[in-house]
Amino acid sequence: MKLIDGKKTAQDIRAEIKEEVASRTAQGVRAPGLAVILVGEDPASQVYVRNKERACQEAGIRSVPYRLPASTSQEELMALIAALNADERVDGILLQLPLPKGLDADRCLLAIDPAKDVDGFHPESVGRLVQGLPGFVSCTPAGIIELLARYDLPTEGKKAVVIGRSNIVGKPLAVLLARPGRFGNATVTLCHSRTPDLAKECREADFVFAAIGRPRFVTADMVKLGAVVVDVGINRTEQGLCGDVDFEAVKDKCSAITPVPGGVGPMTIAMLLKNTLQSWRQRLGLC
Repeated sequence: MKLIDGKKTAQDIRAEIKEEVASRTAQGVRAPGLAVILVGEDPASQVYVRNKERACQEAGIRSVPYRLPASTSQEELMALIAALNADERVDGILLQLPLPKGLDADRCLLAIDPAKDVDGFHPESVGRLVQGLPGFVSCTPAGIIELLARYDLPTEGKKAVVIGRSNIVGKPLAVLLARPGRFGNATVTLCHSRTPDLAKECREADFVFAAIGRPRFVTADMVKLGAVVVDVGINRTEQGLCGDVDFEAVKDKCSAITPVPGGVGPMTIAMLLKNTLQSWRQRLGLC
């Protein structure tokens, strides 16, 4: 069984980004800029934002935080997004979700300039992904494909099951797995709560991607011998953090598996930085 170490891989990616940024800024090019908007006092969001700011600092990316009170109006938030869209020093805009009640997240996400949509959530980014055009890819699915590539686990010609159909993970991941390429070209089944005999679908899969948000949902009897299992879930239980896969029960049946924590999670921030780097290159003509 091969343990897919997302923490180490994310560190490698961040080191690569840091090296490129340092090389460019030494030549007089301005550093990449990422604006992070946090509205309200959600504890989990505060932790995520701090981690993103720390990662930016380590990579040489200028993090510009905007911490707004929960009383912020829709108009005030939209005005800030408009100002950041117009700011030439800002290459990426990240709106931390969820927003406090009374604020329309969809309206805010639609207002972000697609050229600065480093989260990959804007309909234009999603449309470009579906059509196979260059653009920003949602960070978690992009991180999963990056892990497969760096661990040389090709999906080409394989059967892949994705459990969960969220707009952030499940749907874009299914599209990525089906697109041409060595780490695409899979026959993809997108499963969800209405899938008949979900366990049977999983048992037939060479790759299982669990993103359903239910602790230890994927059990040993759902995984065929030699499958690759990628656990996207992060669930807080009385016993601590765990994924959507029963890791201890499943690991001995797998050819490769991601742990929780330390698997897919660290890759999300790494790919956010990579998307910011991509935007910076494009905006300054460094490609």
